[in-house]
Amino acid sequence: MPRASSKPADLSTIETRKKALLAELAQLEEQAKAAEIAARDLGRPLLLAALDRIKIAAMEKSDAKAIASAISQHGGSAVASHLASIPQIKGTKAES
Repeated sequence: MPRASSKPADLSTIETRKKALLAELAQLEEQAKAAEIAARDLGRPLLLAALDRIKIAAMEKSDAKAIASAISQHGGSAVASHLASIPQIKGTKAES
């Protein structure tokens, strides 16, 4: 941390430094916002890769949206755990 100067700073120097710090803070807030947005979508490539490997029966758009929303809201682990608790239908690949 910089040492305090023994000379008192004049008001214009303080205002100039304050503007610079506020601009830097605004830039950091923008970077943090971009990082949060990117972090919220990190699972998409993994989910799409998994979906590409399995066959999925036809479903309504609203069902697909509800599944995606549940993953977004509760996280992949919670949704996967809940789905694992659903009994398997006989004759499906998961039961064989």
